[in-house]
Amino acid sequence: MKRVAIAGSSGSIGVQTIDVVQAEPDNYVVSALAVGSSSDVVIEQARKLCPELVVVTDSAHRQRVADALPGIKVSGELSDVVDVADVVINGVMGFAGLSVTLETLRGGKTLGLANKESLIAAGPVVQPLRSTPGAQLVPVDSEHCALHQCLRSSIDAGAELSRLVLTASGGPFRGRSAESLANVTVDEALNHPTWKMGPKITIDSSTLMNKGLEVIEAHELYGASYDNIDVVVHPQSVVHSMVEFTDGSTIAQLSMPDMRLPIGYALGYPSRINTPFGRIDWTTLSRLDFEAPDRNTFRCLDLAYVAGRLGGSAPAVLSAANEVVVDAFLSGGLKWSDIPVLLEKVLTQHSVYMPTDVEGVLAADAEGRRLAQKEIAQ
Repeated sequence: MKRVAIAGSSGSIGVQTIDVVQAEPDNYVVSALAVGSSSDVVIEQARKLCPELVVVTDSAHRQRVADALPGIKVSGELSDVVDVADVVINGVMGFAGLSVTLETLRGGKTLGLANKESLIAAGPVVQPLRSTPGAQLVPVDSEHCALHQCLRSSIDAGAELSRLVLTASGGPFRGRSAESLANVTVDEALNHPTWKMGPKITIDSSTLMNKGLEVIEAHELYGASYDNIDVVVHPQSVVHSMVEFTDGSTIAQLSMPDMRLPIGYALGYPSRINTPFGRIDWTTLSRLDFEAPDRNTFRCLDLAYVAGRLGGSAPAVLSAANEVVVDAFLSGGLKWSDIPVLLEKVLTQHSVYMPTDVEGVLAADAEGRRLAQKEIAQ
């Protein structure tokens, strides 16, 4: 039986990971839960799942959780979850998830990575740890899980790979012009047509920044050059991504939109789980549409390509600045159309360098936030 630690158990990925574990109780047990300040949620989860460890990083909530859960160890260090797990699902939002990524790989364990930002920002630091004996990084999002599955079909994926094709739903504003989006509301931007996600990633979907960050992540995960990573809009979100090989063959992974499928894939890897999340009813699936993304309206996509090609500290700066700018939009301090404008200014001001350790990544993250806050203030 595999022991599963869930970092970010109160979020969408965490809750759905619990669903998968409970669907296969003979194969998985939750050994650790970790949250920031969601004390009520984690207390309820822990009472049902009885993990060995609960982590609450917010000290103001930690003692309350400890008092409510006698007999369960409660700590404040996020990376403690690694010690009691075989598989760690990193569903922590933003740069805060980096410690879980690093410690899981350093410990030679399986990392189910739903935290894009930690790999994108810290790629130069994370990459060497992937060679740790026993360490496996399995992506927990629909697109990179799809690429992972498609690449498994090739005997020599590195030599035979021609192109990675990431699919994008297009978000809530697909087909809209830049002019029509000048005064959209937060509620409109949060109204995603396909996926139920947290507010930050939903806004990223509306700007296509999520897809841009996934392009950087695909480069880090699979070593493909940016010239060989494409994005296509696919509103049904049934084809989750595709791999084109040198002979012109394209292999795609299809399923109905259900994040429990990539979560289960990470938990079971290299085997597959037995519960069919996302199964397609082929009698009702009538069409699959594809179109090019509107790069003039959704400029964040190309900004991510720019940051990725710059390399070094640039992806970390862009990711951190995006967190700040999106938070300002969610709180009513910016227009939706301001997001790419401010991010472009941040990238233009940053002098790229190559981080060699976590401190260097933290410095890039801090600079991205500082530059974004300066642009917002202006």
